[in-house]
Amino acid sequence: AYREQIEALMDGGVDILMIETIFDTLNAKAAIYAVLDVFEARKVRLPVFISGTIVDQSGRTLSGQTTEAFYAAIRHVRPFAVGLNCALGAKDMFKFLQRLSVTAECYILAYPNAGLPNEMGEYDQPPVEFAQE
Repeated sequence: AYREQIEALMDGGVDILMIETIFDTLNAKAAIYAVLDVFEARKVRLPVFISGTIVDQSGRTLSGQTTEAFYAAIRHVRPFAVGLNCALGAKDMFKFLQRLSVTAECYILAYPNAGLPNEMGEYDQPPVEFAQE
């Protein structure tokens, strides 16, 4: 399925490929395998962005990897940028982005949300507070 999606995106003229909201590196590796396979078949390479999800203050993915271990597992694709998204608000995500920036050999990206949703699926952090972080 990843290969079909990548081919359709490239046929549509995308400028980058983004593998995101990775909480299990095995899923990321399956997507990376497909990306590299398509690049080889087409004799072309696009910039690849990869974004993982840290689920709590331990700084680990849902499958238990640290931020640094996550990068080590995906660095072979030579991403243009690697970063974090979701789960933590901007303030809580910052220290993990700093750790990633020491390890990564590429640009760092971030797109936080307003923390984890509450029981109703809503975010407790008001937009103004989120923007200030």
